[in-house]
Amino acid sequence: MNIKNKNISIKQPLLVGLLLLCLSVLHSCYSFTGSSLTDEKTVQINEFPNNAAYVNPALSQQFSTDIQNRFLQRTTLKGTKENPDILIEGEITDYSISPTTISSNTQTTNTGGVIQESQNKLTITVKVHYENKLHPDVSFDRTYSDEAVFNSNLSQSDIEASQVKIVTDRIINKIFNDIVANW
Repeated sequence: MNIKNKNISIKQPLLVGLLLLCLSVLHSCYSFTGSSLTDEKTVQINEFPNNAAYVNPALSQQFSTDIQNRFLQRTTLKGTKENPDILIEGEITDYSISPTTISSNTQTTNTGGVIQESQNKLTITVKVHYENKLHPDVSFDRTYSDEAVFNSNLSQSDIEASQVKIVTDRIINKIFNDIVANW
């Protein structure tokens, strides 16, 4: 019985060492980042002005900061203001809130009246100019748009605190994936 225990104790470190060796070989052969950015080292992301007809005063600054953070935190790119390998710039072209539906859900008021719930839709559209100076063939100009549907009883400050963040995060994800993942 002692012989079996010795064999097991010798086999376990050998097995762990073999497993670590295989993982290190796999890691050196494959990059788990999935990034299509290979030679690029620097990025310049300019502020995205809000040129929509309806202006959310905080949107331009918040969107610009969020997209800069996404690229600087999730890639190896370094921010620069001079001669970048990658330039990302654009503008917010639409910010609108519109009614979408009146639901079948109803509420009875204290006076016996019936109120139907309704929903609104927030839409944000952003034009993006992406310029890759090392690989000009992947550069593009695209328009990104997304929306969020919410109950109409939300206040303007609630919309700007929650729904705007949801929509801008989705747009930034699309931009990031088109540039970094090249999907």
